[in-house]
Amino acid sequence: MPETASAPSSSSPPASPAPTLPELFVAFALIALCGFGGVLAWSRRMLVEERRWMTAPEFDDAYALCQFLPGPNVVNLSVVFGRRIRGLPGAAVALVGLIGPPFLVVTLIGFAYARLGETAALQRMLAGIAAAAAGLVLGTCAKMARPLRKDRLGLLVVLMTFASVGVMRGPIYAALAGLVPLSTAIAWVRR
Repeated sequence: MPETASAPSSSSPPASPAPTLPELFVAFALIALCGFGGVLAWSRRMLVEERRWMTAPEFDDAYALCQFLPGPNVVNLSVVFGRRIRGLPGAAVALVGLIGPPFLVVTLIGFAYARLGETAALQRMLAGIAAAAAGLVLGTCAKMARPLRKDRLGLLVVLMTFASVGVMRGPIYAALAGLVPLSTAIAWVRR
């Protein structure tokens, strides 16, 4: 039997009733169609802030799991969330909602880019879009890190991950191999 949205935490707004299959499709289609440059920001905004289908800690936990799994993070998130809310049909509907509409849009844009991709105006536009996408990622990271303000060990793991991958440019898998067991041990001891 599929699970429903769990009770809200004390730091998050109350969760809304579990979405129907059509609501799942529409939500993930909107996430995908609004998510130029990446859909993490839009998925968090839609699922946590607007629809309140998840609390912020639930989103962070689900996204952490999906980041660790192979494949695109938000695609994994759509399947995990859809399955949690509406079982296998929910996973399929959320996945189709997330990848179907963008597939059509990207196919059309691909045809246009093949004809116009080398124009200077388009190259300048793409540079501006890249800057905006980087800002979206940084803003979402800041929102996801807020619960760690009072968690010194969690913040230490974040900083170690950033230092190993972002500063020292180490391979992501090496950082995961060392830091996932460390953060899991920290969480295990605390509970």
